[in-house]
Amino acid sequence: MLPFSLIYGGIVWLRNWLFDKKYLKSATFNFPIICIGNLAVGGTGKTPMTEYLVRFLKNDLKTATLSRGYKRKTSGFAIADERTTALEIGDEPMQFHQKFPDLIVAVGESRLEAIPQLLQARPETELIILDDAFQHRWVNAGLNIVLTEYNNLYTRDFMLPAGDLRDVRTSIKRADIIIVTKCEPGLSAREKKRLLKEIRPLDRQHVFFTKIDYAPPYHLFSKQEISIGFNDTVFLICGIASPRHLKEFLTAKVHSYHMLRYPDHHIFDMDDLDEIKKEFKQITGTNKLILTTEKDAVRLLKFEPELKDFPIYVLPIQHSFLFGEAAEFEAILRGFIGSYKA
Repeated sequence: MLPFSLIYGGIVWLRNWLFDKKYLKSATFNFPIICIGNLAVGGTGKTPMTEYLVRFLKNDLKTATLSRGYKRKTSGFAIADERTTALEIGDEPMQFHQKFPDLIVAVGESRLEAIPQLLQARPETELIILDDAFQHRWVNAGLNIVLTEYNNLYTRDFMLPAGDLRDVRTSIKRADIIIVTKCEPGLSAREKKRLLKEIRPLDRQHVFFTKIDYAPPYHLFSKQEISIGFNDTVFLICGIASPRHLKEFLTAKVHSYHMLRYPDHHIFDMDDLDEIKKEFKQITGTNKLILTTEKDAVRLLKFEPELKDFPIYVLPIQHSFLFGEAAEFEAILRGFIGSYKA
């Protein structure tokens, strides 16, 4: 695959060069815009990081998220309302919409066109978070946050299709903040120092390290929380890019688990539902339950009549900053917002 990676990498490099040399021009808005992205395809934790920002900022600022709306069945610009479904805006925007009712959730393939449309439709907006838009160079965000996974650091990766990189490594220079995600909980100061030496951040760049935490599961429909433990047998329904950490969590937490894996952003249909029911009934165990991710849950909600009698629960995920550096990260966010208010 390396020859194809070289061709793809050359095309990406040329596109970036055209933007860097101003042959292709990025638009800059006199408005606070935060971009969350990565250099690789999927699996770095962009969605929970977007949620982290929303939780931190939404009480002080009227916040909006703007996503492409990957795999939605519609096109063009749209703002979520009480009638919106995941098929109309995509699973991740729908997840934001359900978890944060006061959040403005918008989708649009072209962020350059969607930002003015969003500000016109919702003029009370005070901050826009661009979800997965680091490669969308037509918009020059005020703050770029780039995520890279601890076990698949961009410095060791290759361009598609030989590796997972969809952007050249040198693009990391455009980041203001680099976050190494999904770290081991006991990451040592020595390992942190080694990783910083490998990343070699610029003087103006900030590097942080986070681990994955799981909150108590809640029922897909009633939202009632439960605790899971060693006596439980879990049937995991999973359609995400990288379920490795989820599998490790369940291995240590429950008696046993069985996984039915689907492609990332999979849109469930009735055949999938029949498969889920059939396999769950075949699992032996007295305390068995179905567990799924929040991203998959928004695509399963439409099957409430068929699944309401099943013990199906959703496992929330979130980032936790290591080395006590959450306050430093949040201070950078405050400073960025403050620069516009000033």
